[in-house]
Amino acid sequence: MKTNTPGGLKAEDFHDESFRDHLATVDKKGKRKWVFAQKPKGRFYNIRTLLSLGFFLLFFALPFFKWHERPLFMFNIPDAKFIIFGKIFWPQDFFIFGVTMITFIVFIVLFTAAFGRLFCGWVCPQTNFMEMLFRKVEYLIEGDATEQRLLSKAPWSARKIRIKLTKHLAFYLLAFITANFFLAYIIGMDELKHIISEPVSNHIGGFSAILIFSGVFYGVYAYFREQVCTVICPYGRLQSVLLDRNSMLVAYDYKRGEPRGKFTKDVTTDHGDCIDCYQCVKVCPTGIDIRNGTQMECVGCTACIDACDRMMDAVGRERGLIRYASENGIANKERLHYTGRMKFYTVVLTILAGLLTFLLVTRTDVGGAIIRVATNPVYQERGTDSISNLYTIKIINKTIKETHLHLKLENAPGQILEVDGQSIFVNKEAQASGSFFVILPKNHISKRKMNLKIGLYDDKDKKIAEMQTNFMGPFTRF
Repeated sequence: MKTNTPGGLKAEDFHDESFRDHLATVDKKGKRKWVFAQKPKGRFYNIRTLLSLGFFLLFFALPFFKWHERPLFMFNIPDAKFIIFGKIFWPQDFFIFGVTMITFIVFIVLFTAAFGRLFCGWVCPQTNFMEMLFRKVEYLIEGDATEQRLLSKAPWSARKIRIKLTKHLAFYLLAFITANFFLAYIIGMDELKHIISEPVSNHIGGFSAILIFSGVFYGVYAYFREQVCTVICPYGRLQSVLLDRNSMLVAYDYKRGEPRGKFTKDVTTDHGDCIDCYQCVKVCPTGIDIRNGTQMECVGCTACIDACDRMMDAVGRERGLIRYASENGIANKERLHYTGRMKFYTVVLTILAGLLTFLLVTRTDVGGAIIRVATNPVYQERGTDSISNLYTIKIINKTIKETHLHLKLENAPGQILEVDGQSIFVNKEAQASGSFFVILPKNHISKRKMNLKIGLYDDKDKKIAEMQTNFMGPFTRF
């Protein structure tokens, strides 16, 4: 019986179908097979190198930039304080983060449906740090794949110890530097400078975090490597669900390449263009053979495209045997389609982006919440003609300036009496609370529960927010 594989090839077209039963980097006994990836060369690798320099520049430079005395980006999870483009977000803004995450997920689904794992190969921090930083340092110290393999099999000697020690010290130094800047995105560069410049005893927690992050990054890039993409990364695991036959991916043109055959100069053969040189396999950082079709391990790094193009140039054949294409593009020569599924995702993404924009535009820098204090009785009489309720207010100041605030009734006659008799003081980027009475005349109270609107005003008597609460009165009208 003939079956079709996810790559669009028929099962009998493969030399061996067993590769789909296990990871390319694990042998039959479950032992890991170390990938000695040959250094890529070519136009895509050169472009990726230039882009990675830009990404590294952004990563290491952004913590130094500030906007209105704040870091441009900071994700302080322990203090539940997040800063994005200089705007501070607190737990009260969690719903905005919820909408943001949903929007981001829908964008990933749409992007993947159209462009496959383009993000993984070109933008993903794991790929960039591994292939464009740590792997290049490894090439510099140990040499290319052949030299690395020979060194690994060689018995331990002074030379081998020196090379291995140099590499791992360099890896740990890079991991340590990366960990410092990673921590800067959590606690801010100013706090990181304190940890670096002041005695360790003053910052045990911060210094411990640096060591932990350093150990994690070192372990990932020195040992775990491609396993992050094939075992841990949820995006990679979801690839089979998100991709379809119209998705753009790094693909082998089996119609042009099969049947494979060794290159023979000046001899006409009935072989396809693939000369079975295995250069695409040798450069693959995840150890797969792209000619077997679409595979979960493929991160779309384009190393195989560069390797294949170089070999096609060498034997005088047309480039593009391995290229960016869709499965339908390979099988039926179809162009990338804007499918119904993509249209649906686009509509949902547009709606979510509009909602997120509305939430960000209408978000105030100073806000709060009012809660009526439950008392027995539920209200208090003030003289012979007034009723009062007791309230607490919690205010959050998201600006970098301290402020004094006072309250005013917006939809009822009466007065607001602060318990301590003073306006509410809120420090910059801080929260404050207070208590106050709302006093209304009896002749205005028409029902048991009334809706109250209370305005929040700054020291210049400018209204900056409006909050709602309930006022409890007697059962009958006076």
